Amino acid sequence: MTDRDDTASTHHHHAIHIFGRRFQMPRSRVLRVLIGVLLIILGILGFLPVLGFWMIPLGLLVLSYEFHLVRRLRRRTLVWWERRQRAKAGK
Repeated sequence: MTDRDDTASTHHHHAIHIFGRRFQMPRSRVLRVLIGVLLIILGILGFLPVLGFWMIPLGLLVLSYEFHLVRRLRRRTLVWWERRQRAKAGK
C-alpha cells in the first residue's frame, strides 16, 4: 500500500443526503463554506425572481458539516421534527 492509497482510504468524502439522495460536496473546505454562505445570502433575497427562501436551509445544511454550532442546530431540529412526526402518528 502506498502513501497515496493510505491517504485516499482515510480521506472523508463530504456529501449531503437529502430525501434519500446523495449530493457530493467539493473537497475544499473553503469552497464548501463559501457555497454555504452564498446560499444563505442569496436566500435572504428570496423575494427576487429566480432566488428563493429554500436556499437558506440548504446553506445551513452545507455549513453544518463544517461548524459545530450549526451542526448542533441541525441535529436539534432533526430530533424535534422526528418527535413531532411520532406525536402526529400516535394521534
